[in-house]
This record gives sequence, C-alpha cells and structure tokens, in this order.
Amino acid sequence: MKGVILCADDFAVNESASRGIAQLAVMGRISATSAMVLSPRWAQDAALLQDLRGRIDVGLHLDWTSDFAMAAGHGLSLNAAMLKALLGGFDVTTARAVIERQLDAFEAHWQAPPDYVDGHQHVQQFAGIREALVAALASRYGSQSRRPYLRISRAPSGSADLKSRIIAAMGAVAIEKIAAHAGLTGATALSGIYNFTGDASSYARLMDCWLTTAPAGCIIMCHPALSPEPGDVIGEARAQEFAYLSGADFPVALERAGVELVRGAAVLGLANS
Repeated sequence: MKGVILCADDFAVNESASRGIAQLAVMGRISATSAMVLSPRWAQDAALLQDLRGRIDVGLHLDWTSDFAMAAGHGLSLNAAMLKALLGGFDVTTARAVIERQLDAFEAHWQAPPDYVDGHQHVQQFAGIREALVAALASRYGSQSRRPYLRISRAPSGSADLKSRIIAAMGAVAIEKIAAHAGLTGATALSGIYNFTGDASSYARLMDCWLTTAPAGCIIMCHPALSPEPGDVIGEARAQEFAYLSGADFPVALERAGVELVRGAAVLGLANS
C-alpha cells in the first residue's frame, strides 16, 4: 500500500464545508484539512476538529484571493494576484505581515502550530509570498523538532494538464528550493486538479486516475461540502465530492489503487505529532 495524503481544502469557507469535512475525517475518508482562518467561521468551526486532533493533519490555507482576504484589506482577484507575482512579485515585508497575522489566527483557535501550510488558489508559491512564507515558518517554528510541511503545487510526473502546468509555473520549483534551504519539507506532488465540472461518475473516474498515478507522499486535494451554499461558485461540485467520498465506492477505489490515506508524518520523514 502506498501512503497518500487526501486533503480537504477550504475548511471554514462556509458551514456546509466545515461540517462535511469534519464528517469525512471522522469516517477516515480524508487525512488532512486546510483552514481558511480569515473566515469569521474559523473561530467556531475549529471546535468541529478538536476530537480529530492527532488523527488528521490540520493546516493553514494561506489566503490572498477570497472575499475574506478582500475584507481583511490585502485581497486581490486571482488574475490580479497572478499578474502581480509575474511583474516583480509581492513586497516581501508586506506579505510577511499578512502571513504572520494568518498564522496568529490559526494558532489562536487551534492552540498549536499548523501541521502544514498550503494556499488558496496556490498563492503560497507566488513570488514575494513564497519568500515571506518560508521566512515566517523558519522563524516561528525552526527550532521545533517538528516543523510544518509545505504543499508544492506540482502534478505528478506525466500527469500534468494545462491547468496543472500553469499552477506549477507560478513557483513550484522556486518554493521547493527555498524551503529546502531553510530546512522545511515539501510534499512535492499535488493531484486532484480539475475544473469543478462534470457529473458524479466523471468525478469517480478522475479520483480513480489520481489514486492510481499518485506517488507515495502525494497530496490529493478535494473540496467537499454537505450541500451547496448560496453564492458558492463551486457549491455543486463540493456536494458531489462529498457524496462520492462518503459513499461506498470510494473505499473500493482506494483498495483497487493500493492506497492508504495517511498524515504527512507517515510519508514525508517528519517527526510524529
């Protein structure tokens, strides 16, 4: 069996996502979740994960592009953020302050450092943000025996489509190098990338492919929720993902692919937490 991290992104984006993710974790159907700590729901929804402490990884979903980031004063549209990253990058000092505030918000309600850090729409890799993130993590947690690991948003070799290539081109190699130099571990393959369209059977086929092609230590991301919520542009896809991941077919797919869902410590050479 190969160990793979199945991570539910966007915890606290809305109530349906938080409750759906917590339910999947209780069922053993995911092994990690990433929290959007700028959401006003984070303070209360963190309680849904308390009984799961030590059973799944709980990480920071670093955010620059959501409505929550806009409300916090530093947010940009994804297109604007990508353009800024490409045209010289974010100011590292300013980015560091934004990152520190999000780490503070994570710790305030989880009472522990994040097990890992990734990014909403992969902003953790953007120029200026990646340097500030690695510096912040090294400064805050560098003396600890177990440091947060990083998501490197790069598809497994041989399985990258156009969307995956664009995501990786925004800084996968760069963040991997600076993280390694700072003594931080990266989970260097990311699967689960698609356009949030298609029916239930198409998602099942995608998951079969992701499980089969994922190397050991790969992260497969998902975005489940119990049901669509008003204003959520991928609400239907979230509900579809939850239905599949909570259903009877998913364990069969895991067995068929020879995959065991694990925490990062089991496959990335980290000290246990």
